[in-house]
Amino acid sequence: MKYNPNEIEEKWQKYWAENQTFAAKNNSEKPKHYVLDMFPYPSGAGLHVGHPLGYIASDVYSRFKRHQGFNVLHPMGYDSFGLPAEQYAIQTGQRPEDTTRVNIDGGVDKEGKQIAGYRKQLDKIGFSFDWSREVRTSNPDYYKHTQWIFIQLFNSWYCKKQGKAFEISELVKVFEEEGNVLVEAVCDDNVAIFTAAEWKSYSDDQKEKILLQYRMTYLAETEVNWCPGLGTVLANDEIVNGVSERGGYPVIRKKMTQWSMRISAYAERLLQGLNDIDWSESIKESQRNWIGKSVGALVTFNVKDHKEVIEVFTTRPDTIFGVTFMTLAPEHPLVAEITTPEQKTAVEEYIEKTAKRSERERMADVKTISGVFTGAYAEHPFTKEPIPVWIGDYVLAGYGTGAVMAVPCGDERDYAFTNFFKGQSGMPEIKNIFANVDISQAAYGSKDNIEIANSDFLNGLNYKTATQKAIAELEKIGQGTGKTNYRLRDAVFSRQRYWGEPFPVYYVNGLPKMIDAQHLPIILPEVEKYLPTEDGLPPLGNATVWAWDTKNNKVVNTDLVDHVTIFPLELNTMPGWAGSSWYWMRYMDAHNETELASKEALAYWESVDLYIGGSEHATGHLLYSRFWNKFLKDKGFAPTEEPFKKLINQGMILGTTAYVYRLEGTNTFVSKNKIEGQNVQPIRVDVHFVNSSDELNIEKFKAWREDFNTAEFIFDENGKYIVGREVEKMSKSYYNVVTPDDICNEYGADTLRLYEMFLGPLEQAKPWNTAGISGVFGFLKKLWRLYFDENNGLIVNNDEPTKDNLKSLHKTIKKVAEDIESFSFNTSVSQFMICVNELSTQNCHSRAILEPLAILVSPYAPHIAEELWSQLGHSTSISEVSFPVFEAKHLVETNKEYPVSFNGKMRFTIELPLDLTKEQIEEIIMKDERTLKQLDGKTPNKVIIVPGKIINLVG
Repeated sequence: MKYNPNEIEEKWQKYWAENQTFAAKNNSEKPKHYVLDMFPYPSGAGLHVGHPLGYIASDVYSRFKRHQGFNVLHPMGYDSFGLPAEQYAIQTGQRPEDTTRVNIDGGVDKEGKQIAGYRKQLDKIGFSFDWSREVRTSNPDYYKHTQWIFIQLFNSWYCKKQGKAFEISELVKVFEEEGNVLVEAVCDDNVAIFTAAEWKSYSDDQKEKILLQYRMTYLAETEVNWCPGLGTVLANDEIVNGVSERGGYPVIRKKMTQWSMRISAYAERLLQGLNDIDWSESIKESQRNWIGKSVGALVTFNVKDHKEVIEVFTTRPDTIFGVTFMTLAPEHPLVAEITTPEQKTAVEEYIEKTAKRSERERMADVKTISGVFTGAYAEHPFTKEPIPVWIGDYVLAGYGTGAVMAVPCGDERDYAFTNFFKGQSGMPEIKNIFANVDISQAAYGSKDNIEIANSDFLNGLNYKTATQKAIAELEKIGQGTGKTNYRLRDAVFSRQRYWGEPFPVYYVNGLPKMIDAQHLPIILPEVEKYLPTEDGLPPLGNATVWAWDTKNNKVVNTDLVDHVTIFPLELNTMPGWAGSSWYWMRYMDAHNETELASKEALAYWESVDLYIGGSEHATGHLLYSRFWNKFLKDKGFAPTEEPFKKLINQGMILGTTAYVYRLEGTNTFVSKNKIEGQNVQPIRVDVHFVNSSDELNIEKFKAWREDFNTAEFIFDENGKYIVGREVEKMSKSYYNVVTPDDICNEYGADTLRLYEMFLGPLEQAKPWNTAGISGVFGFLKKLWRLYFDENNGLIVNNDEPTKDNLKSLHKTIKKVAEDIESFSFNTSVSQFMICVNELSTQNCHSRAILEPLAILVSPYAPHIAEELWSQLGHSTSISEVSFPVFEAKHLVETNKEYPVSFNGKMRFTIELPLDLTKEQIEEIIMKDERTLKQLDGKTPNKVIIVPGKIINLVG
């Protein structure tokens, strides 16, 4: 009976689907375990072999936990809203919902492209997903709950005193009873103070404007990354080198009225929560840096000849007397007010230039120094000396106050800026306020062992004392206060796109109103085109049915808007991270029509026990998810403070690109081993034209592109064209993509699963090499032969296992259990190979060994394990059979194979019981025929014996 992976895998995938083998129960006597993968965005390109790496790892772990007796929830769905589908729709004239559906379910799109479909590809690999709980973020039955969460955020405010979010109605009660003077809330800056009487005298619109300054989600004019080419705002992580990641379009900074989320309210909780979760230190550090907590002072500088003031947050108030100049972000609102006529042109040109650089680019670029003097001067709060005010793009409007007090003697960047503009108008000499410190060559940034000098009342003080004293004196004169600051900014939540969640918002007198939750979902309308309107409105501005009828509570034709009972709806949509910021909760109760999940389901599953996904989401999805979870916890919905207990970041599987080499100016291609000394142009070629020996298939290559039809070749001495190889990112544009479908068809899914786990440590990047997969396939065939003979079928017997059989098995039980718990999957695969080799050598066909071996293999290669289990006479799935128990006694050595040496040279080995004394060992050795032959009648001078280690006869 031969091993036929395709037949076996099709059989068991069908069985799992029909029997709902991996459907989790929402209440069980078993302990629960929730394993989650970051769900994919379903592109038309489908999966390549790099994509399933994390899914295979989570599947191995999920299956292992089922064997251990856990009720495992291991769901899968699709993050199906987003810009790529919209861009594809614009380019091809297809509806995003149609292309998204085809990308998931498979089929032929309107362009005639055959799409494999994510679902079929995933099923082909044999994952133990609970497909009964599948979610798609673009389905109305899902995003109605995303809209509901938005409404909860709108109807909430954050109390600093209690450190949590509350209903906005509770804040209104406070306003009605005592005004806002005593309210400690996270809110907009510069909120006006009012009494209870004044609040009651305000109109409804005035009250609503005030409440918008406190709501957890709010409308505000914000500096955003505007991409004219895409017609939308982009998040920082969607921009690479100043252009959009998708399409490479220029991005500029501009002000727009946007919905924002007060994630900054949760800054301290987000920071402290990192101490309670099992995540990698690198991810935690990324979030700590992004949150950016710093303790210092908020200092106010008056501007000479102006009523305006400049507020600066500094972590070094002890250096207040070292301020040499000030720098504002080019976008700072004061720039236009304080710039002198003489400097106006230079300042405007600089602002236009820096608007083309993203925040991320400006933060990362520490080498480029640029700036312009505004012509204005601020006033030192103590000395009243004039301080020149510059603008520079290393200062960001969205971070801190958008202004810095530059102390070049204590800061490298300020030092470099001062020296770059040294001698120019508006750049004074550096002030040194550190005693006995030479700053002629570099700034002195350390806080340790300093003594403040040239600083009036701070002279002679150290950093800590000077900081406290400076803050106290600033507070005395009303020009500063002690403050804890966070770099974390509120998250912009609007996108000028079509393919995203519609906001449940309509506008009355220009003010936002929420649609009542009972009328959700507000479904994305049909539009003729997905580009912004001619007058610059977002794509929803093209919708003809997009107004809210407050009388009948439904969406109606836009031309019916009368601002009496029918009002315009919000034209922006939510960003891509909206649906992914709570999806793990939906899996807990995926078919609940009235709630995002029932309290019972939430209480049972609580949070994700293991989350596997990419580290690139450290300051995006992983931060936003924690924020939403904490908010929902405050509102009594989420049962835990943190959503993901343990996080594993899988590394990337890299492609092995193939290169051909064309002689410059010709259509002649030179074999890799013949290019030395030649002027050649390397060109990437489809890896499917290259065999495992790196030989190019000439006919396929010539047929690939029209310009290659007439190609000529310079072969190597064996008449072959050998390509060059380079490890790069796996990408369609590099022609190095290998699909899992191809591997599954040729070798089977179990081979793919084992090979991906065998490639190397889960968290490291590793190159794919299809040539190496045959070894894993050979292992599975060898495993099969322990159970089956090609001619005689099943050869498993009921023989008593030998001591060596048991040792091989229990070594493997111990190793595999430890490896899975520590996510060292590659070493498990190595142990399987060792075990099968040993059992083959031992000619072991004992049921007592091979039944538990099938269970051990099952998490990694589930199809072959199911078939072996079935052929062994079992009628139920192997997936929930108890994991074999390790028994240490089988690894206890009773014998030792000693090397026997003569004058230090090993001549033979002998196996002896470990409990023998030195004398007993010597007696046996001296009588051994091989010893007698070596001694040839002589008597050794010395017999050295170390029990359990060595035997050496000397002289």
